[in-house]
Amino acid sequence: MKRTGTKAKRMPRAVREQQMLDAAVRTFGQRGYRAASMDEIAELAGVSKPLVYLYLNSKEELFTACIRREAAALVAAVRAGVERDAAGPGLPADRQLWAGLTAFFTHTAENPDGWAVLHQQARTHGEPFAAEVAAMRDEMAAFVTGLIGEAARGAHQDPPFGDRDVSGLAQALVGAAESLAQWANETPGVSAKEAAATLMNFAWTGLGGLMDGRRWSPSR
Repeated sequence: MKRTGTKAKRMPRAVREQQMLDAAVRTFGQRGYRAASMDEIAELAGVSKPLVYLYLNSKEELFTACIRREAAALVAAVRAGVERDAAGPGLPADRQLWAGLTAFFTHTAENPDGWAVLHQQARTHGEPFAAEVAAMRDEMAAFVTGLIGEAARGAHQDPPFGDRDVSGLAQALVGAAESLAQWANETPGVSAKEAAATLMNFAWTGLGGLMDGRRWSPSR
């Protein structure tokens, strides 16, 4: 016997919004910000276009929400990778950095559309999108600054380089990781651990020398 007077259970707003963001990240990541249409995003999310506008107001706000979600997820993945491996006492700084880089490359490989949104789309379409990515990059660089600073203090009571050096090294390392992630995603067969090892071999050898007080300087 058919029931009457019952209504289909409505999907919670937060779940519906994440569904829309999933569709938007996929569309923006694969088609680009300008080519992506709200009709396409709504269809992929299985909702009406007016509902997308009701939840997220405009294409610009939808894209900004995508950037913020993907940036937060990437930073959280890196932090979790380091915290998980550093659960035991006295984990060396190079192992912490290795854990963070492995988590970074694993996340960018597993979320290529999200990485495309952050690394390609948001950076090339001006403000306010570029500012959102810059905020994520600053947070990542601050985290790496802490790791390098901790390594320096662990190696020397009076480290042979200052706070500005540490900050600059962190910025260089984050920039290299971003470029390498793009290369790894575009190169068949490159694993997250291989990409992380490449950057460790490139960066940690130099950092290790700095920890021992060896600095390169031009001969003239």
